[in-house]
Amino acid sequence: MKITSLDHIVLNATDVDAIIDFYSSVLGMEPREEAPGKWSLHFGSNKISLNDANNAPPIARGSVPGSGNYCILTDVPMDEIVAHLGAHDVAIEAGPGERIGATGPIMSVYFRDPDNNLIELSNLI
Repeated sequence: MKITSLDHIVLNATDVDAIIDFYSSVLGMEPREEAPGKWSLHFGSNKISLNDANNAPPIARGSVPGSGNYCILTDVPMDEIVAHLGAHDVAIEAGPGERIGATGPIMSVYFRDPDNNLIELSNLI
């Protein structure tokens, strides 16, 4: 078997509307209602599916809000990222700092969404 790429991730949300607002206003992701009450967030060719933690499907049992930890890439310069997060009152927990990403070195900052998921926002360097 050969895995070729990641299709999407899923986050359980305590308040889907708050998560949609955060990801669309702070990170510029596009919310889409895929089915009545079933939302996802889109950016580039990527997708984050959202489960309402109060009504998650049985297959998602054990998934809890705030357990996400992932890295996303942007071409926005790091100083602009830091200023943008500050303008949205988003506290940076670590960084900017250099780390190793999937394809090589990255410069990144860490912060949390309203459910306390840890987000690493990075530039390739």
